[in-house]
Amino acid sequence: MSTTAPSRAPSEANVSTEELHRLYRMMVQIRRFEERTEEQYTRDRIGGYCHLNIGEEATVAGTAGCLTPDDYVFGSYRDHGLTLAVGSPARDVMAELFGKETGQAHGRGGSMHLLDVERHFLGGWGIVGSQIPIAVGAAFTLDYQGLPGGVLCMFGDAAVNIGAFHEGLNLAAIWNLPIVFVITNNMYGMGTSVEMASAEPELFRRAASYRMPAERVDGQDVLAVREATQRLMRLARDERQPALLECMTYRYRGHSVADPGKSYRPAEEIEAWKLRDPVLLFEHTLRERGVIDDTHVAEVRASVEAEVQDAIDYALKSPDPDPRDLYKHVYGDAAQDEFARMAIGAPFGEASIDARPWDDPA
Repeated sequence: MSTTAPSRAPSEANVSTEELHRLYRMMVQIRRFEERTEEQYTRDRIGGYCHLNIGEEATVAGTAGCLTPDDYVFGSYRDHGLTLAVGSPARDVMAELFGKETGQAHGRGGSMHLLDVERHFLGGWGIVGSQIPIAVGAAFTLDYQGLPGGVLCMFGDAAVNIGAFHEGLNLAAIWNLPIVFVITNNMYGMGTSVEMASAEPELFRRAASYRMPAERVDGQDVLAVREATQRLMRLARDERQPALLECMTYRYRGHSVADPGKSYRPAEEIEAWKLRDPVLLFEHTLRERGVIDDTHVAEVRASVEAEVQDAIDYALKSPDPDPRDLYKHVYGDAAQDEFARMAIGAPFGEASIDARPWDDPA
């Protein structure tokens, strides 16, 4: 299987030093957050599934990291980096991974269902491709109400083979909606390669069926991803022209923390892609430009290390959700009365509130 990256799109010539610093720190933050998340998962502090962004930092930072306050973003279950990229506090994200009341979704969502409504990140979605029609609906709302901004909808390469992908792109095209669809092509849908699953492995070409602009960029180059995303998002906002962007990247871990990712990927392929580590590539570019030096790199890494450790400490000290609030934050306010009468004995059949198993006096 080839590891040849696509030709690089021209990066923006006038990216400020401040913005370059911000992008660099964001990528280092995502990398370290994910490394420590993997560690916490193996220590049994994070339950359920857990999908990491390690290796995909340039695609995440280059897309979600360049949105305006008026834009909205939807993601898949590989969503930790996305919510960090829109500015969500690391404390809130880690607490959600730990299932704590102080988490982004009050511990109800966990790793696969992060969200930050205040920052317009409307969720990681656990069902493959399920976010696509919902994101199209959000774009329709912006257009119908004449609101500024556009929608960025991110999903993996495997999602292009489901019906929601085709229905979503078709509706966006015929209704001229302000949305950019982004394929995070890490070359594998779980353990199945793109070549085995897609008759047309150059996935951006599928947009031709819907007469919308499409392109493929080097997903290991944060500036190339940023330039393409900004350009296509401006097209979506200003001209109501949807588009498809394919970012070629690679996950250094398996599909999830439970997957070693080695049985279906040749060792030489993994090592070849590690030579194009997006964090190190960007660091090298910035060093060549004289934008950062050893001191700056050390300061950023120390700052991120302290931030992530603080997030872990915060999550460990945070309270678990009260089982009596099982339905709170899950259903609308109007439904709470219906569930109130079930609260005392709901999952266990207790006749009295005094018999609650979670209040063990020992």
